[in-house]
Amino acid sequence: MNQPNPNSQQTVLITDDNPENIFFLGEILKKHYNVKAATNGDEALRILWGKNPPSLVLMDVVMPEMDGFEVCRRLKSRPSSQNIPVIFVTALDETIDETKGFEVGGADYIRKPFQPSTVLARVKTHLAIYDQNRVLEEKVIARTQTLAKRSQDLSDTQDVTIFAMATLAEYRDNETGTHILRTQRYVKVLATYLMGLDKYKDQLNPAIVELLYKSAPMHDIGKVGVSDNILLKPGKLTHDEFDEMKKHTTYGLEVIIKAEKSLGVDPKTSFLRFAREIAYTHQEKWDGSGYPEGIKGEEIPLSGRIMAIADVYDALISKRVYKPALTHNATVKIIEHGKGTHFDPDVVKAFHEVKEEFRKIALHFVENEEERAALESSE
Repeated sequence: MNQPNPNSQQTVLITDDNPENIFFLGEILKKHYNVKAATNGDEALRILWGKNPPSLVLMDVVMPEMDGFEVCRRLKSRPSSQNIPVIFVTALDETIDETKGFEVGGADYIRKPFQPSTVLARVKTHLAIYDQNRVLEEKVIARTQTLAKRSQDLSDTQDVTIFAMATLAEYRDNETGTHILRTQRYVKVLATYLMGLDKYKDQLNPAIVELLYKSAPMHDIGKVGVSDNILLKPGKLTHDEFDEMKKHTTYGLEVIIKAEKSLGVDPKTSFLRFAREIAYTHQEKWDGSGYPEGIKGEEIPLSGRIMAIADVYDALISKRVYKPALTHNATVKIIEHGKGTHFDPDVVKAFHEVKEEFRKIALHFVENEEERAALESSE
C-alpha cells in the first residue's frame, strides 16, 4: 500500500505480514498521513534506510523470519534512523514481553482489534514528539555550529595576536621567521611526548599542548625592549651588554601582562598565560644558574623547561654572523651534556626520544645550504 496525501509531509510505515491488518490501519490513517506498507522486516528496513524515510512505524510484533522486536533493534542501531518512533501492534490474545519492546527502543503499543480513535491518538502523539525532538535537534546543531564558528573566530584572533606580537620582536632581531616556526614545532613535539608519561598526565593534555605550541613564538617578545646596538651587535656582547640583554625576559613578561590588560582577559585563564611563563622563564636553568630569578628544578614552569631545549637546539643548528651552524649530532650531545644542570632531565630524555623529529622540522624550514649540510651530516 502506498497512499499519498498531498496535504501532509508525514509518512507512516505499516509493517505486518497480514494484508488485512495493513488494509485496516491504512484506512484509518490515509486521510491524515502518507502511508507506506511492508509485509516483512527486511522490506521495512529497506524503506526505513532508503530515501525519504517514514516519520513513524506501526510494527507487528509476531512476524515470520524477523519479528518486530528485531526489526526495531536494527532500526535503532543506526544513527540515521534511531530517532524514528516505533509503535508495536499486538493482539489481545498474544503473550509477548512488553518490556522487551521498550528495551529495544519501542515507543508504545497498540492492541488489536483496532480502535480508530486510539490509533490516531497514539500516532498523532508520537509524531508530535518526533517533530519536536527533530526541531530541538536542529536548533542544537545550529547553536553548536554558531558556537564553533565563534570559538574558531576567537582562536583565529588569539593566533593573530600571538603572531603579531612575536613578529614585532622578530623584526628587531637577527633571528629569522623560521626560528619561530621551528621552535614552536619543537615545543609541540616535546610536549606531546611528555603528555604520554604518567608523571605529566595532570599537567599536559591536547588542549594545553596546543596552547604551548601557539605560545612558543612569544618566547623572545621581550627583545622589543632591548636597544638596537645590543640586539643587532654581530660580535660577542660585553658583560654590561649581556646584563641588558638578559632583561628581555622581564620585558617579555611586562609586555604580555599589558596585552592581557588591554584585551581584558583574566591572567589565570588567559590564552597568553603560557606565553607569559615561556617569555619569563625560558632562560632559567635546572641547577638555578639561569635568569632572571635563578630559580631551579621544578620551580621553573614546565613550559619554560620545554622552551629552553627548543630554543637552544635551534640556536645551535642555526648559522649566525658570529658562528657557523653546528651539526645535528653535535647539538644533541651538547643538550644531553646539559642534563641536570642546564636542562630538566625528563625533558632531555624526551628530547633524546624525539631528536630525529627535531632534525626533520629543522630541515623542513632550513634557510641555507650550510645549515642543511650540518643537519644532514652524520658527524
